[in-house]
Amino acid sequence: MNTAPQSSTPAYSLFAVIFALAIGGFGIGTTEFVAMGLIQEISTDLQIDLAQAGHFISAYALGVVVGAPLIAIFAAKVPRKRLLILLMLFYALANLATAYATTASHVLISRFIAGFPHGAYFGIAALVAAELAGPHKRATAIAQIMLGLTIATVLGVPLATWLGQQFGWRAGFQFSASIAVITLFAIAYAVPNIPLRASASIQTELAGLKNLNMWLSLAVGAIGFGGMFAVYSYASPILTEYTKVGIEMVPIALAVFGSGMVLGGLTAGYLADRHLKATIIGILIHASLIFVITSFMMANLYTALLALFLIGFSVIGLGGALQTHLMDVAGEAQTLAASLNHSAFNFANAIGAFLGGWVIQQHYGWTAPMWVGVVLSLAGLMIFLFALWVEKRQA
Repeated sequence: MNTAPQSSTPAYSLFAVIFALAIGGFGIGTTEFVAMGLIQEISTDLQIDLAQAGHFISAYALGVVVGAPLIAIFAAKVPRKRLLILLMLFYALANLATAYATTASHVLISRFIAGFPHGAYFGIAALVAAELAGPHKRATAIAQIMLGLTIATVLGVPLATWLGQQFGWRAGFQFSASIAVITLFAIAYAVPNIPLRASASIQTELAGLKNLNMWLSLAVGAIGFGGMFAVYSYASPILTEYTKVGIEMVPIALAVFGSGMVLGGLTAGYLADRHLKATIIGILIHASLIFVITSFMMANLYTALLALFLIGFSVIGLGGALQTHLMDVAGEAQTLAASLNHSAFNFANAIGAFLGGWVIQQHYGWTAPMWVGVVLSLAGLMIFLFALWVEKRQA
């Protein structure tokens, strides 16, 4: 058993805490990505085209962008364990609303609402894990929390996609709601009651809005992470229309993509605990090169699977590394910054899905989303280098 640094924090098992929080990440990851895996089934059932179905992906992402800062600010005085439980309850209900929506408009609204607790959950979960793990293992602990999201791409999304293909796309969202309910009980059992910082308030969180370094760090994720979503959002039609494989191969391909994300996330967490800023730079350079290489690998099933693995491996570590970096630059606005990080990533989700769909609609080819990834990764790199320059000047 471990004990928290503060004597008022009860004894806890760090493994159990991370496992419980990762279950929530698994549920959120399944929900976020399952719409991408079922995009063809959803568009067919609701009688809309693929680009319109892609708006459901963007709606969820924009819900995260809106919900994360609002929850972080107005729930600043709510104990973190209680808030995590409430967020999972809301998430379960929102996914049920999607599952039982009857029109495209209702799905769009429910997906937007379902995005609200996403950023706040991951942000607060990351702060809890980092505090309990200590300063020298915080990036690894955060990466392990995020592992729930990446495992979702290996197991949750393929399973939910399969359920959606076999029993109708709504079954995928019912599955996600059930995971949220399981998370409620896991958090209630495993996560200790952590005392709030004495300075925690709406005012201290709002003060973070004036922090230039925080905004620049968030911009890195908002842009640099978008390439992964430009590809992942349209992986299903790319595989069926360009690689010419059957729809039954899509869940397997998504699992391969997710396997790369699992390995990439753990590797990046290990490196970030040792060389944080260099890890962020390395991820963005590596991602831009991988997008170029994989644009020539999608014509054959086996090279396409390798390409998806490499994309997942190269990009995903940016999330945990930037989450850790934000803890260093956010000052007293820790909850706001941690939550906004996931708003930034879901802005990347929205812009990536939009640009990926746009280049396909403009007939640039099914591999054009990879080149969107090149541009966005390099743009994220430029922003981070500028952020480091600003930080150095302010020191």
